[in-house]
Amino acid sequence: MDTLARIERALDKAISTHEIPGAPPRLSAAIRHSVFPGGARIRPQLCIAVARACGDDDPDLSDAAAVALELMHCASLVHDDLPCFDDAATRRGRPSVQAAFGEPLAVLAGDALIVMAFQSLAAAAGQSPLRLAPLLTTIAQGTGMPFGIVAGQAWECEPRVALADYQRAKTGALFAAATAAGAQAAGADPNAWRMLGDRLGEAYQVADDIRDVLSDPEVLGKPIGQDALLGRPSAAHQLGLDGAIRHFEGLVAGAIASIPDCAGAPKLRALVLMESERLVPKAWCEDVARRVAAQRVAA
Repeated sequence: MDTLARIERALDKAISTHEIPGAPPRLSAAIRHSVFPGGARIRPQLCIAVARACGDDDPDLSDAAAVALELMHCASLVHDDLPCFDDAATRRGRPSVQAAFGEPLAVLAGDALIVMAFQSLAAAAGQSPLRLAPLLTTIAQGTGMPFGIVAGQAWECEPRVALADYQRAKTGALFAAATAAGAQAAGADPNAWRMLGDRLGEAYQVADDIRDVLSDPEVLGKPIGQDALLGRPSAAHQLGLDGAIRHFEGLVAGAIASIPDCAGAPKLRALVLMESERLVPKAWCEDVARRVAAQRVAA
């Protein structure tokens, strides 16, 4: 089965489990709205790809790990769009959860998604129960304190933050959890895969900073210019667009180089390259390089 189809099926199954008579219907609708249709699903794709590279001997557990990661990510987006943070009206090209269902249900939907992530993992551990505790730990560490995505969001509330610390927590933590969880779900050593997640996660945040400056809201599916508007740390502002692009390219190269030798390595390299082109197209890089060169000549 195609990886994305596998992920969508697993997500729908996880969400459907909670859509039963007696559950609050508008909360159920808000939860489904936050998950479908999805974005690139890069975190669960990474998880499944690593699990396959490591043998994928318990596909139900690999699916559950991928689902848990995506539900955590979706929860972070729901909360990120709240009035107390970005107050975003759109997400993935349509109304955000708080715009469509109101702030109270958006808060509750995000909370419910976090709980559902752990429920999905626990329900799938029957075949490999000894793998459950390490998986729970990995995903919790990628989500909470002191270095998970919750900490990354909290850094935006501090007067000062090192850009690398912010990026590592805001985005990198869940990518590192994705590669480690994929290995753990397949009974393999997660340490060999963490560097791939670390580097790709940092690259993803740098790309997000670049896209916040260069992209179109219709393409991005959300407002642009938010980093400057909200005073958030940004590689594009700190390094300049050309410096941020060079940094992004170096991180992508480092991510590819970190992939362990295994049967699944070519597919993982192809996935990283495909995602890097989607995030920061070469045409953008060439256009920025031309503008920088023209500015130097003019100076």
